[in-house]
Amino acid sequence: MIFGLWLAAYLTLPDVIFGLAPVERDYTHAFYCSVAGLVAGCLIGFVTEYYTSHSYSPVREVADACTTGAATNIIYGLALGHLSTIIPIILLAFTAFISFTLLSMFGVALAALGMLSTLSIGLAIDAYGPVSDNAGGIAEMVGFPHEVRERTD
Repeated sequence: MIFGLWLAAYLTLPDVIFGLAPVERDYTHAFYCSVAGLVAGCLIGFVTEYYTSHSYSPVREVADACTTGAATNIIYGLALGHLSTIIPIILLAFTAFISFTLLSMFGVALAALGMLSTLSIGLAIDAYGPVSDNAGGIAEMVGFPHEVRERTD
């Protein structure tokens, strides 16, 4: 993705960006804004995975808090929810600062596009998983051989 961003920036972006006043910038500034958004988006995804996956301790700790009562569950869940937003907010602020410094609001827009550039892959994976799982379930209910279920999995 990073090479594609560099190529797109090199081939398409002008040397002078017109806004309230013309700003002379190199295409690399646009590339840096897009990469900052791409990296921040990936890091935010990893942080989200950490705070929402049962494979990591925060979700397990919330589950343990459920055993002591509803009040503990609510308090711990709210505290963990607030804690989970700190790193994404810092990443968003840092990305916006870098992008605005390099290319003003155009840089912020490029950073936002960089963050959204991985969205299509994530949505495709999220959409394909339930479809293949349903196909496996149908194959199992119909009575197809075990190999069919293995292929759908």
